[in-house]
Amino acid sequence: MLAPQKQQIIDLFNAALQPVIAGSELTPTVTLERPRDPSHGDVACNIAMQLAKPLKKNPRELAQALVAAVMAGAAGKGLIEAAEIAGPGFINLRLTAAAKQQVVQTVLQQGAEFGKSQLGAGKKVLVEFVSANPTGPLHVGHGRQGALGDALSALFEVQGFDVTREFYYNDAGVQIATLATSVQARANGFKPGDAEWPESAYNGDYIADIAQDFLARKTVAASDGEPATASGDVNDIESIRKFAVAYLRREQDLDLLAFGVKFDNYYLESSLYKDGKVNAAVEALIAAGVTYELDDALWLRTTDYGDDKDRVMRKKDGTYTYFVPDVAYHIVKWQRGFGKVINVQGSDHHGTIARVRAGLQAVNMGIPQGYPDYILHKMVTVMKNGEEVKISKRAGSYVTVRDLIEWSSGEDGAEAAADAPRDLTRGRDAVRFFLISRKADTEFVFDVDLALAKSDENPVYYVQYAHARICSVLAQWTGDEASLGSIDLSPLTAPREASLLAKLAEYPDMLQHALEELGPHQVAFYLRDLAGELHSYYNAERVLVDDEALKLARLALMHATRQVLRNGLALIGVSAPARM
Repeated sequence: MLAPQKQQIIDLFNAALQPVIAGSELTPTVTLERPRDPSHGDVACNIAMQLAKPLKKNPRELAQALVAAVMAGAAGKGLIEAAEIAGPGFINLRLTAAAKQQVVQTVLQQGAEFGKSQLGAGKKVLVEFVSANPTGPLHVGHGRQGALGDALSALFEVQGFDVTREFYYNDAGVQIATLATSVQARANGFKPGDAEWPESAYNGDYIADIAQDFLARKTVAASDGEPATASGDVNDIESIRKFAVAYLRREQDLDLLAFGVKFDNYYLESSLYKDGKVNAAVEALIAAGVTYELDDALWLRTTDYGDDKDRVMRKKDGTYTYFVPDVAYHIVKWQRGFGKVINVQGSDHHGTIARVRAGLQAVNMGIPQGYPDYILHKMVTVMKNGEEVKISKRAGSYVTVRDLIEWSSGEDGAEAAADAPRDLTRGRDAVRFFLISRKADTEFVFDVDLALAKSDENPVYYVQYAHARICSVLAQWTGDEASLGSIDLSPLTAPREASLLAKLAEYPDMLQHALEELGPHQVAFYLRDLAGELHSYYNAERVLVDDEALKLARLALMHATRQVLRNGLALIGVSAPARM
């Protein structure tokens, strides 16, 4: 049911209630729900059961009186075909055929705008995701974050929010120092397994590539950073560090480009120290009286804010624990005017939530409890040729996003000719669809063989084929698609047509529910269901029939279905091919 129709029914019930509640202080709220069993009708309302006790009326009799009032006017008769009283007073409504068919014209009139709203107009939201340390290529966990974060950002955008996609670079600390010493060891001619090789060093082939370019005194730059030119001096550890970070940030840019994810802003952890934001946060916490000294360390009383124990902020050696810059970073987010912030991170970050939120509460800046919101995702297991893949040559210890995209495109990056033209669209589509097709808090098995399969078992192929199938039908027709927006839809009376119409009408509500639950997986679920309705309809009914009125009505329905498929696929960053 479309939103205007839902509101019209609510208005009809509100009007019917006025004489019933006159003289009382009741202010009832009419809510409409979709029955779990479609055989019970198209929409259900329990307002009679809510009001029966305070009004001291029989709920079934009250329901019958409300239905009679609703159906008395022309508006009710034009929208509602039948109303039934069920059980102790449930009101089940069945919409008229014309009301159900209205979705086709609405979709064709609104096109790419169908499903959008202005619910969040004037509100800002920041979605931080991926945020990988620049110590290696992006792994499949970062890929899951990329798919989830980008789709979630798109969900906010279609509801009218002003969205900023942000990538936070942890370009400071022990891991960056380890990166520098790893590249230095490679530049000195050592390799994993040698006695001189540092025990904690990174072992992937990419370390050798960085060392080679460093010795060649090359210049590299990330998309938003200053160019870094290598000194070529193996003893210049600071030059190695800067060059390695810039090199890997550029590599991550290429990974994100292949994945089709773009960020509005990149924020460097190092800038928090450089600009004095970390020290300012610590001083604010000390001034608030929520810290104490113990064993030559500075502690934060996080137990005052629900944590299971107090946390060390500054260690004996004078360095800060990793949650302190996170507190400073989120203070900056708040100061930038983002009242709504969502972090998409791996489930290994669960332990930081309480202490970061405690720090934000303790600074007494008016930051609300529960800020920021978190979406924590579980691990991804990669299967290829029936076996689990645990490492890649490129990274040395894990499967990279680029590996996954290339494998799912049917191309192995290590074997493809360097100058061969490569289209990674198929792989990107599969990876993005698959990685949002489960709730974030569930573990996921990515089956490369399934991603390559051209069958109904492959969900992205199944959905894209529905779109291509409609394109084929419309191409066979050879008529003017624009004319379908004003076609008489009354011939659409077959059961499969009713099911498809109902599924199309669910799209706007699905988007809103997905946003409310921060669950972009619902978009993938919906697209699979819609594709299923389309395939079932196509197999049950001929579209290009001899009856001209029926043919045009069915073509309009197909056209509207294609548009909704296209809208949903675009939202999750997946292409909608015209041919398969």
